[in-house]
Amino acid sequence: MITPNETRLAKHCISHAKACGASAARVYLNKCVTDSYTILNGELDKVTHSADRSIYIYLYVDGRYGTFSTNRLEEKELEDFVVKAIEMVRMLGEDECRQLPDPSRTAKDAATGNELGLYDSSYESMDSQTRLANAHKLSIYDKIINDPEEKPYRLISEECEYSCTSDESYTADSQGFEGRHSETAFGTFSEMTIQDKDGNRYSGYWWQATPMAAETDFEGCGMMALERAVKQIGPKKRRSGRYRMVVDTSVASRLVSPLLTALNSASIQQKMSFLEDTKDTKVFHEGMTLMDFARTHGKNGSRLFDTEGVATKDAPIIENGVVKQYFTNTYQALKMGIEPTVEDISRPCLMPYMKGEGLQSEEKEVSLKDILKLAGNGILVSGFNGGNCNPVTGDFSFGIEGFAFSKGKITHPVREMLITGNIVELWNSLMAAGSDARPSSRWQIPTLAFEGVAFSA
Repeated sequence: MITPNETRLAKHCISHAKACGASAARVYLNKCVTDSYTILNGELDKVTHSADRSIYIYLYVDGRYGTFSTNRLEEKELEDFVVKAIEMVRMLGEDECRQLPDPSRTAKDAATGNELGLYDSSYESMDSQTRLANAHKLSIYDKIINDPEEKPYRLISEECEYSCTSDESYTADSQGFEGRHSETAFGTFSEMTIQDKDGNRYSGYWWQATPMAAETDFEGCGMMALERAVKQIGPKKRRSGRYRMVVDTSVASRLVSPLLTALNSASIQQKMSFLEDTKDTKVFHEGMTLMDFARTHGKNGSRLFDTEGVATKDAPIIENGVVKQYFTNTYQALKMGIEPTVEDISRPCLMPYMKGEGLQSEEKEVSLKDILKLAGNGILVSGFNGGNCNPVTGDFSFGIEGFAFSKGKITHPVREMLITGNIVELWNSLMAAGSDARPSSRWQIPTLAFEGVAFSA
């Protein structure tokens, strides 16, 4: 945990910077500890312990700006570091848009760091033997190898990893802002590689993450990874053409990421955004509503303030297809002459929608099964294999793997196919968005369905 002496040193950096000629300053102090245990084929393979402590100093000097970092937290060394940093900033060009945010916009409710319930105190009493035992709980290698039942595959390898992390940060600036953020993370990961009777190999993986140790899933991770590998056996070729596309919730965020990049004002200011000049304009399908639930208690990705200290809030990003907000920090806002918001999204959540039924209430469950039934025939995408989306035009090309489905039922796996199109046009063909986003994910993107997507074999 960050100690009182470390916060004192962080504040001292600000006061010393002011005394040495800086007009304003901000500090960001972070401490992070991660332990991970890897099990390979039922036996301990690797133990990793990493600990990081660093302080970032943001200096505003004579209309100039610079950022510096160090992991040396000794008072005299920090004072010398700040003096040299200020000398370097004075060598840079002036930029009047470099300013701290208006104090009225900064968070006032982040005093302890655990207001959002993301820190599990049981982390502090967890020793190495407990962590190792947790890692072994993940392994199902011996169970599968020793199972006498005949299977259509042979298990080649299993790799499991259990990790636990404690992360705490302290941010302060010369205008009086102070904010803390503390969280723990307990993660499980499993990857299975199998071989079918013809010698073809397939692999499947699964992961879970939670801020609370008691919510860790040990039993389901390995079985889910194995199931995902087995389902790939026996892929069949599929002709090129336009199909209805369903995208599994485990990979659906890939189709949201280009939108969030395009909504960042840095991309817009640099003319690298296909969503330039679209604020308050209906761009997407009316069934698309993307929220930022930044302050959801106890959920991954929640935070009370961004890297500038600006307070977050639960707000729509895209509402019924209308672009409601850009992500704009103080610098970009002054550069572009627009109102600042927050620097980036915290916890994106895509709201449920079913074609023909409109927006769904949060109480109604919309699962993959429901969406396959709605779509009828098409291709279910369960993985993306490379590709990109052009940030200027929105044109995309992604390699995919998954399954063909007919009459709402999965029929066989498909591999080595490509989807192409334009990301805005794709979202305008939205048929459905489920309510089955994975609880362990920061990005709450559910199963999705789209009309008439171009697939190439």
